[in-house]
Amino acid sequence: MSAGNKRFSPTEYAMKMEQADEKLIVKADREKRSIEQQFEQLADEVRNYLSSPRGLSDNERRRYSETLNKAVLGFPEEREAVMAIIAARLLQLRIHAIVGFDHPYESLAEAVFAEVAGLHILEKILSAKEGLEEIQVIGTKIYEVRNGATHQSTYQFANISELERIQQNLVLYNNDRINPHKRWAEVRLSDGSRVTMTGFGFTALPTLTIRFYTVNWFSLIHLCSPEYRTIEPKMVNMLKDMLHSRFNLVIIGPTNSGKTHLMKALISELPSNERIVTIEGRREMMLGRDFPEKNIVEYEAEEDDGTHDAKQAFKLALRQSPQRIIHAEIRDDDANIYVRACTRGHRGSMTTIHANSLEDVPEAITDMCMQDGRAMNAERLAKRITEYVTEIGIEIRNVLGRRIVVRIGQFYWQNGKTAIHTLVEYDYKQDVWKYSDRADWFMKERVQQAKVEAKYV
Repeated sequence: MSAGNKRFSPTEYAMKMEQADEKLIVKADREKRSIEQQFEQLADEVRNYLSSPRGLSDNERRRYSETLNKAVLGFPEEREAVMAIIAARLLQLRIHAIVGFDHPYESLAEAVFAEVAGLHILEKILSAKEGLEEIQVIGTKIYEVRNGATHQSTYQFANISELERIQQNLVLYNNDRINPHKRWAEVRLSDGSRVTMTGFGFTALPTLTIRFYTVNWFSLIHLCSPEYRTIEPKMVNMLKDMLHSRFNLVIIGPTNSGKTHLMKALISELPSNERIVTIEGRREMMLGRDFPEKNIVEYEAEEDDGTHDAKQAFKLALRQSPQRIIHAEIRDDDANIYVRACTRGHRGSMTTIHANSLEDVPEAITDMCMQDGRAMNAERLAKRITEYVTEIGIEIRNVLGRRIVVRIGQFYWQNGKTAIHTLVEYDYKQDVWKYSDRADWFMKERVQQAKVEAKYV
């Protein structure tokens, strides 16, 4: 049979059509990859452009870096500013669109912003920011902390690489890094918000924790409101008397229980002219910002730097005529110095410590003091801490979504060990606070003593 008379074969025709379709699919895949690569290259160019330092002074460069960090973390004003920078950069590059690039945004600038400064699925959580205090990410799982309670989010990442992209954006704009040689990073903002990140190898899965600064009103009366019910009016009067009588206070409670908020509420009641010195590993209390009228010196200690660690901060602080020392949290290295500060005339100081109960507090501080290798008598030290450093203990906890002061106690030394007179205790079943008979006369005695002492100051 001649070629011109070749019989039509349905099977052969179907094979040719299939091969043609495969070629079209391959071509489409190549074109799609090419389009995606164009966008990735553009995103990388804009990311590098944004991360380049801007400003003539260190202060200007720091403000620009903070603008980028805030944009990534969902602050509206900073997002608009960064969006404008991206749009202007695309105009400089004369890029208005990528042919064939499909995206859900109104403009290419918005698509680029989402890639280089967006928080991906976390954007959904940020859109409902009311009561949001913290976002916690472990691998692909997301948890939300709202009003002190932690719940697993209804959202999660599709894969770990989505989380790692956000990490890289944050560290890039903070002039930091997170890689196999340094598998963690932190970003802090001037408003008190903080981001902590870890990568593979340091933790089993990459993590991202965003803690927002959410409270801007501090007073003991405010903590009595129905919104909080952390304390009640009767307790307010007792706490005020303790402050004015210059008791040394220690606050205990788990993470996110409201220790810092309570401490700020107590500080708000202090006279504005009193010299207050604060010492923190990270300057998170931000007392100077929240109480601009108060006489406050704020130290930020760096434990890895002997020239600027907590010990040096304490030494300098004691020379700056402090009337009260506010120590964010007692840690091993600075326990001895804080004890000395409380026993050498700086009455009315405050601190927090991690302890399971008030009974454990003096022993925990004693153990920290003993770790510096000095030859000290443990019992004498524990007695000194009980009587002078931890005069009053306040315990605060999360109870069914509320932050509640569950116990206030007076420490004293008896028969060679620490004991506590419980002045106030929360009744979980009845949802009320109960006061001991000792509370009234104990406070009257100390308040009267403070009034007599005040006459001679």
